[in-house]
Amino acid sequence: MEHMSNSPLSDRCPALLDRYAALDSAAVSDALDQLGLPAGVGGIRPVWGPAAVVGFAVTVGLEPRGDGPAGAHIATTAVETADDRSVIVVDNQGRTDVSCWGGILSLGAARRGVRGVVADGVCRDVAEARELAFPVFSRGAIPATARGRLQQRSTGEPVEVAGLTVEQGDVVVADETGIVVVPRGRAEEVAEIAAGIAARERVIAEEVRAGVALSRAMHDGRLAGGGGGGAVGRPAAEPAVAKESAR
Repeated sequence: MEHMSNSPLSDRCPALLDRYAALDSAAVSDALDQLGLPAGVGGIRPVWGPAAVVGFAVTVGLEPRGDGPAGAHIATTAVETADDRSVIVVDNQGRTDVSCWGGILSLGAARRGVRGVVADGVCRDVAEARELAFPVFSRGAIPATARGRLQQRSTGEPVEVAGLTVEQGDVVVADETGIVVVPRGRAEEVAEIAAGIAARERVIAEEVRAGVALSRAMHDGRLAGGGGGGAVGRPAAEPAVAKESAR
């Protein structure tokens, strides 16, 4: 069944994506953890060069090709409704025996300004994506075509990527570490927490570069924002040393 979101992607707040663009997947993962939300997955990586993308999810669900006449090529309807704030998310159930994204799809997506694709499967035409500077995240690459092997199950419906549920319009952050998905309704809250985490870690890193011992600068309570081991903005206090009694 095909379904497209009633809310145009262009109506979604670009300032929110700017906030996430200043973060990495680890900081967002820690924020999700604090809220008891799924903390992201690994194993889906950029297939060419370093890459990082942030955008609103446009979802595509795939399934094995069945009987009946061929329809539109997989993911084409999603690409045609996406925009320059979108990340295409393809659910091919982790299959690694057939490509679920290729060079012409990369070209079409790049021409619409799409920020990248995240596929729970494998892709092909890696060189074409690289020439377009179009970020593709997947489980690897294979030359085997989707034609005659896959068909589109849905567009705009919830999908799964390595066990993570992704809904149309969720915020997707993908980088070399992994993939995190932020439910759209929690995106402002998660961004605020993640920004605080990133700020604390920057201060701690500065202290380590300045020569502060790791055991003083890096403390679980402090990393979590509890202030353990010293407040953000100044080195952790020297531990007290007990003086021996005179004998």
